[in-house]
Amino acid sequence: MNEHSTLHERADSRVFKQGRWPILGLSIGLLVLITACIVPTIHLPANANPTIPSGILPFTRPTATMVQLIPVEPRKLTVVTNLNTMGDPGAKVKLDVWEDFQCPACKHYSENIEPLVVNDYVVTGKVFYTFHFYPFLDGGQGESHQAAYAAMCAAAQGQFWYYHDTLFANWLGENAGSFTDARLTGMAVAIGLNMDDFNQCYKAGTYAAQVQQDYADGTTRGVQGTPTVMVNGTILTPGYVPSYDQIAQAIDAALAGK
Repeated sequence: MNEHSTLHERADSRVFKQGRWPILGLSIGLLVLITACIVPTIHLPANANPTIPSGILPFTRPTATMVQLIPVEPRKLTVVTNLNTMGDPGAKVKLDVWEDFQCPACKHYSENIEPLVVNDYVVTGKVFYTFHFYPFLDGGQGESHQAAYAAMCAAAQGQFWYYHDTLFANWLGENAGSFTDARLTGMAVAIGLNMDDFNQCYKAGTYAAQVQQDYADGTTRGVQGTPTVMVNGTILTPGYVPSYDQIAQAIDAALAGK
């Protein structure tokens, strides 16, 4: 693990039962607010630090009648997908990742590491990949859960990964209004979902039980923060986001029967 990974890619390992650091959280929140007010027209590069909302000019709080979204191109996947999984279920290696859509480390992993793993190992039939929900940054019920429910409603229409990418692209910060009902609905419209079906699914909480089961299963298997990546049931780099090389080494070892 290099110094950059240690500083910027630490998995969000906070456990909600232990509470938060209110003073630190307030300070960070004030810093974001002040920055947004002072430099509303700043242009950020596409690979900007994931803790900074890029591409929204100017920064505005979304409401039910005004939703600003960053458009996302759908993935050109050449692999079978089924709800929140992709690849061959019979593959020798199973890769499971637990994430919270509000987690900045998850955003970094999903945008920078996951695509490489998918291209090199899932598309080639070596790995079966499953996304699991571990919503905890909202303290129990809030934006983390809402985003998870909405993602599964998109999955019901075969668009989990498109919606997944849209969620992370439009992350504004933890509990900062990223995943309000209005924005989640706007994202569904943006990717072309059947809105009657989506609205019915989302309002009914159709997949709430699955999301809660994912959380429970993750806790049982040792998940304490997000993202947590497992290769054939073994957690990689606990407390940190594993690099692509670390994941590749674990997969190669599993393929070789080590």
